[in-house]
Amino acid sequence: MSTVTAESRATKTVRQKSDLARKLFEWGGFAAGAVLVAFGVVAIVMGFSGRATVTDSLKQEKIVGSADMTPALIAKEAKDAGLTSVANMPTVSVAGKAINSGPRARAFASYMRIHALEATGGYTYAQMGRFTAKPNTPKAQLAVGGGTDNAAYALIDQASKQPVANGARNLWVTETALTTALNTSYMADRLGLFGIVVGVALLLSGIGFIVLAFAALHRKQAAVHSI
Repeated sequence: MSTVTAESRATKTVRQKSDLARKLFEWGGFAAGAVLVAFGVVAIVMGFSGRATVTDSLKQEKIVGSADMTPALIAKEAKDAGLTSVANMPTVSVAGKAINSGPRARAFASYMRIHALEATGGYTYAQMGRFTAKPNTPKAQLAVGGGTDNAAYALIDQASKQPVANGARNLWVTETALTTALNTSYMADRLGLFGIVVGVALLLSGIGFIVLAFAALHRKQAAVHSI
């Protein structure tokens, strides 16, 4: 009789430990699921908030695509300007459209680059000199894209007595600053979208954890008690 009692107590102890372990796993699953759901909700809210900020910021600038901002017209302009090897030509039309989203900002920036290349004869910032060169400046002192970096061969402003800046190069600086801001808006918009996608994934994963913790572990615990 004592042997049976000892075995019964041992069985009861093992069962209690097993129940405790299952309880810990069950509540651990609930906790993990709750954390994932919370992070998912936060990520979704932050994603929508980030995209709304991008949209609001772009709307404040009141940018509208010019009439030539269609793939066909800009290609014709580039060809007429002698730009035969421009990479990444625009493929999306924003002519007459308000620039109020990340994708439109990126498209507008690509058109701005073509306009800048048309104004500089196809040369970029690094290919142009800092100053406007004097007439008859030696070829060795000229930059590939025009102008000179040697102040001795630069035109002098009679009022300020300073070398005259290369207007085409300054135009490129302005264009780069604006397109960088627009491309940053696009990146921020995509990051916001990524946050929403990740948030949804976390939310679904959290719900899955909670369902599994309740359905699988809880049922196993009930089955053990029924034996």
